[in-house]
Amino acid sequence: MNKTDLLKETIQHIDIKAFDGSALLDAMRLMSFSSRDTAAAADIFNLMLGDKECSPWLTLAGSTSAGGCMQVYIDMVRNNMVDAIVATGASIVDMDFFEALGFSHYRGSAQHDDKTLRSLYIDRIYDTFIDEEDLQHCDATIKEIADSLEPRPYSSREFIREMGRYLSKHGKKADSLVLACYEKNVPIFCPAFSDSSAGFGLVKHQVENPEKHVSIDSVKDFRELTQVKIAAGTTGLFMVGGGVPKNFAQDTVVCAEILGHEAPLHKYAVQITVADVRDGACSSSTLKEAASWGKVDTVHEQMVYAEATTVVPLIVNYAYMKGLWKDRTPREWTKMLDK
Repeated sequence: MNKTDLLKETIQHIDIKAFDGSALLDAMRLMSFSSRDTAAAADIFNLMLGDKECSPWLTLAGSTSAGGCMQVYIDMVRNNMVDAIVATGASIVDMDFFEALGFSHYRGSAQHDDKTLRSLYIDRIYDTFIDEEDLQHCDATIKEIADSLEPRPYSSREFIREMGRYLSKHGKKADSLVLACYEKNVPIFCPAFSDSSAGFGLVKHQVENPEKHVSIDSVKDFRELTQVKIAAGTTGLFMVGGGVPKNFAQDTVVCAEILGHEAPLHKYAVQITVADVRDGACSSSTLKEAASWGKVDTVHEQMVYAEATTVVPLIVNYAYMKGLWKDRTPREWTKMLDK
């Protein structure tokens, strides 16, 4: 098979607005195991949306955006279910920004020979394929944005906002998480921003501009997100995967305390993961364990041990159909951070 044969079926992102899965999720509530946990997680997410004092945050790790959930996260922002996002660089740059530039992810196979894929310049995420040449165009676009900015340190949140500004003028796809957050004043933080397609573009930018260049200040990211936590007070976490985004969001409670503020524990927390707990990790601790660190309250918390593409659309669809998001006041934290 040649490259064209392998890159012909694009991933279709699920539209949670197009169906009502409430009856299915309500039926799962009466079951056991991950079904009942999923229903409990949906209830907690609705508690976040119904709590007038709560600012819900979304954290993203893993490859669910490439795998078909990209539109879910966009709809969460456009329908006022999310006030802030903490994500891996890959989720934001290699997946969302990449598609907003007009490129696609493709249905592939986990069994395909990877040496053959490499010879064709095709990258693989389990059973999903990406054209490496398209990805390098994404790298170059990041460099183009960096070249256009005042040379100074930026938080990833500031730089991603500039990516949104770029898409507002040059984007090829109307639905993009970066663009939606730019338009809705929802900040996106990527504490490991360079661990993505952005890293290549920024390295090239710095090599070509050794004296004066853009850099990413991850400490400023931490300070800005902690500012959001202090201003928000009551917060809820909807966490897809774990890792750095999860821990970064949770740590804002501890950071606020160190800065002399009495920021409450995250009141609501849901984590969807397949990570194990027995090695002391679970992609940055279970939610109950996080309570011992002074990060998360244990009254409204739920771990869901499931592959995220199988349950995230159901949970968010349930919230969309319940409609509590319609009465939320958007916080628009970007406006506060840009002052």
